[in-house]
Amino acid sequence: MKAWKTRPVPELPGHMSPVSIFDTSRGGPAVIEPQARQSMYVCGITPYDATHMGHASTYLAFDLLNRAWRDAGSQVDYVQNVTDVDDPLLERATATGQDWRELAVDQTELFREDMEALNVIAPAHYIGAVEAIEWIVPEVERLVEAGLAYRVQGTGGEPDGDVYYDVAAAAVVGQHVEAWELGSVSGLSEAEMLPLFAERGGDPERPGKRNKLDPLLWRVARDGEPCWDGATLGRGRPGWHIECTVIAQRFLPSPFTVQAGGSDLIFPHHEMGAGHWFSLSGEPMARHYAHTGMVGLDGAKMSKSLGNLVLVSSLRRQGVEPAAIRLAVYANHYRTDWFWTDDLLQQAQERLATWREALEHAPDGTAGALLAALRARLADDLDAPGALAAVDDWARQALDAGGPASAVDANLVSDAVSALLGIEL
Repeated sequence: MKAWKTRPVPELPGHMSPVSIFDTSRGGPAVIEPQARQSMYVCGITPYDATHMGHASTYLAFDLLNRAWRDAGSQVDYVQNVTDVDDPLLERATATGQDWRELAVDQTELFREDMEALNVIAPAHYIGAVEAIEWIVPEVERLVEAGLAYRVQGTGGEPDGDVYYDVAAAAVVGQHVEAWELGSVSGLSEAEMLPLFAERGGDPERPGKRNKLDPLLWRVARDGEPCWDGATLGRGRPGWHIECTVIAQRFLPSPFTVQAGGSDLIFPHHEMGAGHWFSLSGEPMARHYAHTGMVGLDGAKMSKSLGNLVLVSSLRRQGVEPAAIRLAVYANHYRTDWFWTDDLLQQAQERLATWREALEHAPDGTAGALLAALRARLADDLDAPGALAAVDDWARQALDAGGPASAVDANLVSDAVSALLGIEL
């Protein structure tokens, strides 16, 4: 599957310091070890609706990490998936009377357009679940053969053969310092996990499961549902968590540097994905786990199920400049929960206009200090609000000076804001 086009990223003098992020699995900050190659997997969309601000905030947050690594001189191996076959997609297609494949193609293309407009650096590998099925099947078979997965008999008219991951057996296998066990990523107790598992795509009450928290690896074919050849598993389709695990394993080292996504993916998605990875490789999935907060509107979480979405594509159609959308998102720290408002967007548009005006008065010798401040703020847990405040301070200084611009400083400020924040002035 093709990704979108990446705009050129200006090269800057000097380099970024090592980046510290809040590591979910450690429950605190961690410095990412500098390496010649860094690697990141950011979980992608299920394409049954357009890109909303919750999506945008996640991809924009980790675009900052991508840019910081590149500024430090590292090459970045970045992988993202598209869950282009899943229950929500099939349900939306049925409700709208659209073929599920057409719906997935249409919404994936719209997502690509949104990401390109927002100047998000594209992943090197952008992989759909459907195209990964041939890789997933043998890995599920391996888990069955190892005794870490099992088949469930059908009840109530359901067919026999759905395959589940055995979380208890998998934890028993991993008896060394960096082993996986349930809770390794999320830090949650099983009692805390159960309601989240039911809410986020799990089926804790499925008869025949060994543990309520065992996740689905392979769903055997049902009438009216898409299915593929599963070899010894029978025809069917993969579960959500194994999809991301196998895609990441195919393109990234073991362990890779950062597993990233929204905070609603911590459990069960990233928890179970880490288990699958360890069971298949004997190694940890990622060195670090980083997650964004939730975005709301009018006091409620923004979600497709609630229908209270602010869509990037809708804002673009209204004539809102994508750079202003970036600025509105970056006014909030990536780990916080926040609400989208019209005032937030207006402030971002005014900020963008102020920065552009300030470039016309860039004082001589001021760009270097701003570049250092931007790097310092981003190295400290991707502190975008702090970075914006640094540019605000520089802009006030420039406007107060009111003189003609230093071309050297104006160019360096413009390049720094573009390279590190992805905002073109």
